[in-house]
Amino acid sequence: MKHLLLALVVIAGLSREVEAQQSAAGEIEGIISQQMDAFQRDDFFQAFGFAADNIRRMFGTPENFGEMVKRGYPMVHRPTDVRFGTLRQEGDALWQRVLVRDEAGALYVLDYLMVPTDVGWRIAAVQMITTDESA
Repeated sequence: MKHLLLALVVIAGLSREVEAQQSAAGEIEGIISQQMDAFQRDDFFQAFGFAADNIRRMFGTPENFGEMVKRGYPMVHRPTDVRFGTLRQEGDALWQRVLVRDEAGALYVLDYLMVPTDVGWRIAAVQMITTDESA
């Protein structure tokens, strides 16, 4: 009986954890989508608002941020297709895998580092994943 009770407590805890991660996944996908929509409109002020404090400090202004994205991540600036992959936890970090197709038809795999803030999830980093890593 004691083992059954312990098993039920563990299952209930895992269930809440899965539910919380599913809720976070929806919110995180929404934040990334909204930022990409802002990039499509060249609304760098709004796109900058989805960046975490570390990114905001690094670039200082929405204009600087926008220039970095246009030059370094053109597939994010003008994607033709965006699909969300897995959300995984590594330590305290949540990483959202995103598959992005650019205007030339090339496919890119990106990992977005997401951090919780007082105003919701924010993007703290984006890493391009090489073909070997994305397999």
